Amino acid sequence: MCSAGGGDFNIEIEKMEVTRYECKDCGNKFDSIGDKVVCPSCLSENVVVA
Repeated sequence: MCSAGGGDFNIEIEKMEVTRYECKDCGNKFDSIGDKVVCPSCLSENVVVA
């Protein structure tokens, strides 16, 4: 037998800022969030804020 429910949840949602990046290896420009940014085209970590 399973049950769910009961307690209250206190969830805080943080606004994430989207940043525009440029890959220095392939030249792709893309938007991303987070700390570890990888180019979606070539998977390089050699990216800078555009």
